[in-house]
Amino acid sequence: MPLYNSIDSSMLKAKLIAEPFARKTISLYRYFILHNPQEFRDQLYLEWNDLNCFGRIYIAREGINAQMSVPEYNFEAFLQSLARYSIFDNIPIKYAIEDNGKSFYKLSIKVRPKLVADGLNDDAFDVTNVGQHLSAQEFHELVQTGEHIVVDMRNHYESEIGHFKGAVCPEVDTFREELSVITEMLKDQKDQKLLLYCTGGIRCEKASAYLKHHGFKDVNQLHGGILEYARNIKQLNLESCFIGKNFVFDERMGESVNGEVISHCHQCGKPCDVHSNCANELCHLLFIQCSDCAQKFEKCCSSECRDLKNSSETEKQYARLNGNFKFGNSKVYRKSFRLVKIPNFADSVAGQKPSV
Repeated sequence: MPLYNSIDSSMLKAKLIAEPFARKTISLYRYFILHNPQEFRDQLYLEWNDLNCFGRIYIAREGINAQMSVPEYNFEAFLQSLARYSIFDNIPIKYAIEDNGKSFYKLSIKVRPKLVADGLNDDAFDVTNVGQHLSAQEFHELVQTGEHIVVDMRNHYESEIGHFKGAVCPEVDTFREELSVITEMLKDQKDQKLLLYCTGGIRCEKASAYLKHHGFKDVNQLHGGILEYARNIKQLNLESCFIGKNFVFDERMGESVNGEVISHCHQCGKPCDVHSNCANELCHLLFIQCSDCAQKFEKCCSSECRDLKNSSETEKQYARLNGNFKFGNSKVYRKSFRLVKIPNFADSVAGQKPSV
């Protein structure tokens, strides 16, 4: 059998919707030296495909990072599969906050140079010298004091819809960019206690080691990330310090943590936390769009994209070749589209998101 999916995505999505059984959405990661990541990848694909698992899994010489959907009836068999490999010994499994079982529709396992594209030379510093791991309750209590620097190690589109109260949320597009921004921003506060967090914890592993290498004295990280925090805080019946939605990298794109909507439609300014990809095939920009604007702009990020989506193939080909439009450029989009094209909107919400 081929070790990859070869079925049309529309057929896979229809099959997923028709499934009569429930699924669990989980995530797991571990840094671990793998001598033959391709062989390991192929073994996992055979096993997890037989178990009808879906998901997006990245494997590198430095370990594994996985977000998955596992049928409930096969969950014990999946755990037995993990037990066959030393990389998964006692590995923490994080469960989705909100789970409709429709998070993934196919199994994708890819070998990559790194688990997280950070652009770093890992030989230049000790990647195992990570920050202090804090439990959800420990992190919660420290955030509540308001005395420490809370740093969101995710991208802008993630923190925009949800973040910890008072957190530093840089306007960055990549993890690599954030590392340099945070290091420069906090260069005069290296003796302060840092509280790092991300979705599931994997970015904080690398970020904490990087910051310690650059002289930060007291680096701490939320163990298990937002996923584990939300689950534990609910069990402890505590009021969440995380407000809004947790962005997730699957079909759902987000799951609410405390029920608040803290972001706004990028086209009209109404409260909204639903991400969409622009329906113009030349753009596919990720942005926030309410249902009214989705109808008005036909799920596109602008009237220009809507018009191009509805144009002839000749006009689309001309746009591809001409290259005058900066479709899909998130930096151009943030600075011009969201902040300029919505009159007075930027001023009205400027104080609602922690600034850099």
